[in-house]
Amino acid sequence: MTLHDSRGLALSSRNPASLEQLERATALCASYFVDPLATIDAALADDPGFAAGHCLRAALAVMSTERGALPLLADSVNAIEAQGTQANERERMHAAAGRAWLEGDFERSLRGYGDIVVAYPRDLVALQTAHIADFLLGHSTLLRDRIAQVLPQWSRDVPGYGYVIGMHAFGLEETGLYARAEETGRRALELNPRDPWAVHAVAHVMEMQGRIAEGIEWLESRVADWAPENGLAFHNWWHLALHYLDLGDHARVLELYDTRIRPVQNPVSMEMLDASAMLWRLTVRGIDVGRRWEPLAATWSTLACDGFYAFNGVHAVMALVGASRWREVEAAIDSLSIAAAGAGTNAMMSREVGLPVARAFVAFGQGRYDEVVDGLLRVRPHAHRFGGSHAQRDVIHLTLIEAAHRAGQGSLSRALAAERTTLKPSSPFNWRLAARALAAAGASIDAQHATDMAEAAIAAQRPVTAARFAA
Repeated sequence: MTLHDSRGLALSSRNPASLEQLERATALCASYFVDPLATIDAALADDPGFAAGHCLRAALAVMSTERGALPLLADSVNAIEAQGTQANERERMHAAAGRAWLEGDFERSLRGYGDIVVAYPRDLVALQTAHIADFLLGHSTLLRDRIAQVLPQWSRDVPGYGYVIGMHAFGLEETGLYARAEETGRRALELNPRDPWAVHAVAHVMEMQGRIAEGIEWLESRVADWAPENGLAFHNWWHLALHYLDLGDHARVLELYDTRIRPVQNPVSMEMLDASAMLWRLTVRGIDVGRRWEPLAATWSTLACDGFYAFNGVHAVMALVGASRWREVEAAIDSLSIAAAGAGTNAMMSREVGLPVARAFVAFGQGRYDEVVDGLLRVRPHAHRFGGSHAQRDVIHLTLIEAAHRAGQGSLSRALAAERTTLKPSSPFNWRLAARALAAAGASIDAQHATDMAEAAIAAQRPVTAARFAA
């Protein structure tokens, strides 16, 4: 008798215990709660040929973005392929998509997972993997549309539906449909309050719209739902810190960094990305971060030259520059250069975005600000090609405008500040940038107006009292 999962998908396995573990691990994976890998490994220990379990295990390796996960990926892909036609068609499609990722062809891998989604729209593992891969490769429109493709095949009665519309909320946000994104994210949370990806989607909306007080309240009031034992928690803490950073509450930002974003030196790239990005934002603002760069750079140093994923490589360079580890910076740049000269998806990402951005960040750390401006202006129109969200890639614009100011390129600095105040007029920080640029140009009246706008932006926010959470 063929087994089917709770969404009606056939499995080649006939072991009900394996299916039970798969259901549990799939839910943990979709919600980012720990530990789906341990759960599915327990099933595979009892049932080594469990192809659907290997599909999930391979997907976890793909979504990790780490070279260190490739042996795990190879193990599961090989296990499925070894079964030949004993594994069903859907399971073999998972193996093919995983094999492409293993070979460095990220685009072909994503197409493979996308093909699974089209053929089997209720395959939650394939859908989540394709969604994350769209994010990793900068396919903003597909973050929205790939989820839309399957929505008619899902309903409240299908287990995991809340996670699907939570993913759709994020895709809507990344394509600028903020009202729909927020409504969809809130609807997902009505179905399941413990969906950190939906919390994250709404947090992105509030960040992009400059709704600082609401964003703080949104995240702090829901901590119990998204933070404990969750793999996405560090990223949602990062979003909270962004709001305090906009207000200029640097002490609170550093507290969040120390206690929530980077409380321990885990060598996990997805956690280290946010740590680098936050310290870089502070450093660009001229804020003293103490010795925080040192332990982060030391952890990155083992991964900085793996040349596997350009987005990670750039964030490694941030940390190495921040810690003034110039020999390692040079080695990391060499690694990106080698990757850029190769073949495959990461070669394109390194060549077109990763390497020029990394070089610009090195130039910033060495005070060569005209070089920074030249490099980042060239790459800015297509920076989405190396992945990340709009909020994450804003670090490029922040570095560009600061470099323009330090290089004495006043007209450009004013123009870039005007972009920011027009896009997000509720941001106190954006108005401070504008005030500084105008003051440098001798436009004292306009500078005072921008300063007044910054104060008004702060006053417009409801009083914010930072919550304190037990360590």
